[in-house]
Amino acid sequence: MTPILQRRLAAEFLGTALLVFLAVGSAVAGIDSIGALGVALAFGLTLLVLAYALGPVSGCHVNPAVTLGVLLSRGMTATEAAFYWVAQFAGGIAGAALLKLLTSGFGDVTDQTGALGANDWGPAISAGGAFVLEALLTFVLVAVVLLVTGKAATPGFAGLAIGLALAVVHLVGVPLTGTSVNPARSLGPALFAGGDPLAHAWLFIVAPLVGAVLAVLVVRLISTPMVQEPGPAAAGDETGAQLPEDAVPPRASRTA
Repeated sequence: MTPILQRRLAAEFLGTALLVFLAVGSAVAGIDSIGALGVALAFGLTLLVLAYALGPVSGCHVNPAVTLGVLLSRGMTATEAAFYWVAQFAGGIAGAALLKLLTSGFGDVTDQTGALGANDWGPAISAGGAFVLEALLTFVLVAVVLLVTGKAATPGFAGLAIGLALAVVHLVGVPLTGTSVNPARSLGPALFAGGDPLAHAWLFIVAPLVGAVLAVLVVRLISTPMVQEPGPAAAGDETGAQLPEDAVPPRASRTA
């Protein structure tokens, strides 16, 4: 494993852990006061910040569904994607572990979700409906990522668009499934919540991956082909910032 890949994996681990701890944490510690809108903004703003902070290092996927979209768009190799997935799931588990510690080991912090922010469906929607919803919401997110990181996109604004997209899909999904659109975000809390959230975790892993595949297919239809073989190329990241020559992350922009 090269030092460059090691740095990318460290960034993916850290970014996913922070996404779970901060964004899911907003629901765990404050959904009763901030509501669905507050949680949606927490997810969107967290990803926006991470995109600009970690984009120059790893591309800031912090989501196995996004990585799958980049892989299928030939923006990275299968080996790189596999390493990214390991780092992302490990980060999701680490972030959830911090939330579990926060709600059980420090004073009287109450888990206001009752399940450490884990995704699940309830009376308002069936399992089939939850699957379709999660696939469609992930389709929106991944399609936005692939489109705004393309060569024809406006430089410097990808992080903003991606963060806003995540906030919007959460506005739709929070009342119904809690909104996953990210298998790593779902598995971490489910492991600590147990019960139905853990038993149903498969849906929130599979549906986002299906949504990512759909996004790749649609983006190929509506965007100009810009395929480039995986590997270092002109320096730049998903937010439009310039990178050192030895730190070019895998990008969707080379594959849209």
